[in-house]
Amino acid sequence: MEDNVQEMYERAHKAFKKIEFWPQEKVDEMVEAVAWEFMKEDVRQKLGHMAVDESGIGNAEDKVNKIKNKTLGTLYDMRDAKTCGLIEEDKALGIRKYAKPIGVIANVVPCTNPESTICCLALSTLKTRNAQIVSPHPRTQKTSYETVQHARRALEKIGAPVDLMQCIKQTSHAKTAEVMAHCDYAVATGGAALVKVVYAAGKPAQTVGAGNVVSIVDETADLPAAAHKIRLSKIANNSASCSSENAVALYESIYDAMIEALKTEGGYMCSTDEREKLRSYMWPDGVHLNRDIVARPATVIAENAGLDVPADTKFLMVVGEKIGPEDRFSGEKISPVLTVWKWTEFDEMLDRLEKILKFSGEGHSTSLHSENDERRVKLALRANVGRVVCNMPHAHANSGGWVTGLPTTDTLGCGSWAGNIFSGNVNWLNFMNVTWLSIPKEEYIPSPEDLCAGYLEKWGKD
Repeated sequence: MEDNVQEMYERAHKAFKKIEFWPQEKVDEMVEAVAWEFMKEDVRQKLGHMAVDESGIGNAEDKVNKIKNKTLGTLYDMRDAKTCGLIEEDKALGIRKYAKPIGVIANVVPCTNPESTICCLALSTLKTRNAQIVSPHPRTQKTSYETVQHARRALEKIGAPVDLMQCIKQTSHAKTAEVMAHCDYAVATGGAALVKVVYAAGKPAQTVGAGNVVSIVDETADLPAAAHKIRLSKIANNSASCSSENAVALYESIYDAMIEALKTEGGYMCSTDEREKLRSYMWPDGVHLNRDIVARPATVIAENAGLDVPADTKFLMVVGEKIGPEDRFSGEKISPVLTVWKWTEFDEMLDRLEKILKFSGEGHSTSLHSENDERRVKLALRANVGRVVCNMPHAHANSGGWVTGLPTTDTLGCGSWAGNIFSGNVNWLNFMNVTWLSIPKEEYIPSPEDLCAGYLEKWGKD
């Protein structure tokens, strides 16, 4: 039976109206119920393996662990958050702020994370008293549908309206556009091409961008530790996440030692001939990435490309040559293939990083392994990214984790650099409206001289 989007929206809106004025304690019970369902061992095992079986993308055990960590992290981040009624008051200013839900939210989900993306956003939208209709990726529609069914079971158990969570069963590009057009708000986690489609629906939206992450390593870093962290991040879920490093940039004095450290962690450095074989396999027409390499194990990619690599190879490395379309290795690869650059001057490396990000990945994230705080600050000031992660496994930190203060999410806003409305980690704060109630405060009108004192002291009044 074909999905009737108009009917789904009407059911979702009716469910939303039932909880629109629920008190905080009832909302929190609902959120905890859904979170607990997602964190059950049998549920996680089923969804994680189902996602890999259906798509051929990623690693099942990594997905099983990710469901738990993303759910737990999202729940932890908003454990004391006020999202109902009065959420803030400033008596001196005579201001009170009241939280309001948005309504029905369209959630466009990627095939790379068809289950954990729903887990994160389900908790965030329910915490803010919204309903959600999921539009899954065609390659993983069964996994996303089953994930939503578990949310519905949890809602039913506590007497909450089950239609707060719904999912398109037979998806298509047309259905996705229809869902976004009907709903009151949209969030889309996917490639840069999706941004224009989402905004074409004419609704307020949260979108994301490409994640061409470069991890810079300097001479002050603990090289074995840095190599280990890069490996953990690079091979997580077979690099299905846009947060995994696509490249490392190594300072010249530690280049050879760091390459050896990466080899110790399971990296394989391709020769010039092997690099060419790999390039031909990954971009058969010289432009478009071969979808069969996305989030596949390094040994599988190597075998299909005609490379003979050790059986314990975890990721492949190639030397970066140029930046831009003439060298596709300088862009996002969504696979355990790591481009290696060498640098001598930090400012020159930042110039190069700017070009790399402009080609593929501006707005997303970058990484630095260094004990030099001046370089950390300079990178944060110079790079057009929403997140700079230092001395951590990038994919385990930039979207939230237990060793970082960044909010937990599967949806990373990339700001105006990537055509997004937001440059932070999309979470519950992005899914509510706020009404400001204002009463008179003690009047105070400053003089122009007070506010322009610095200018007047230097330049005078003339």
